[in-house]
Amino acid sequence: MSSKKPDAKRQAERVIKKYPNRRLYDTSSSSYITLAEVKRLVMECEQFVVCDAKTGEDLSRSILMQIILEEEANGSPMFTAPVLSNIIRFYGHAMQGVMGDYLEKNIQSLMQVQSKLGEQSKVLTPEMWTQFMGLQAPLMQGVMGSSIEQSKALLEQFQEQMAKQTEQMLGSFGLKR
Repeated sequence: MSSKKPDAKRQAERVIKKYPNRRLYDTSSSSYITLAEVKRLVMECEQFVVCDAKTGEDLSRSILMQIILEEEANGSPMFTAPVLSNIIRFYGHAMQGVMGDYLEKNIQSLMQVQSKLGEQSKVLTPEMWTQFMGLQAPLMQGVMGSSIEQSKALLEQFQEQMAKQTEQMLGSFGLKR
C-alpha cells in the first residue's frame, strides 16, 4: 500500500481504486465496478477519481480515455479519422496547451446550449416537441457555425499576437525574421 495520504480534493470525491488485475474498486460502495458503471458516474456528473491501488497515481484520464475508446468502437463514432489525426498533430506542437483549452471551452459552450435547450423543451407538448426537433438541426448548425467562427477569430488573434511577440523577442536579440 502507498503511504500517500489523499489530498483535500480526493477526500471530497468518490475514490475508485484500480488494482493490477485491472479491476476497479469503488470505495464508496465497497464493491467492484465495471467501466460501464464508471460511465454511469460520468453521465450522472458524479465527481470521482480513479487511482492506482498500489502507488496512488491518478489514473482518471486513462480510464476516461478507455470509456471513449469503447464508445467510439461501438455504435456511431463521434470523431472521424481526420479529426483524430488533427488532434494527434497537436501533441508536441507549441499549440498543444492552447488546443486543450480551446476544445474544453467549446465543449463547455455546447453543454450550456444543450442545457438551455433541455430547459426550454420541458414545456413542449409532443406535437410541439416534434416541430422543435425539426428546427433544432438548423438551429444547432447556426449556433455551432457562429461558435466556430468566434473560435477561429480568437485563434487568429492569438496567432497574430504570437507572431508579434516572436518578432519583438527576436528584435531584442538583434535578429530579424
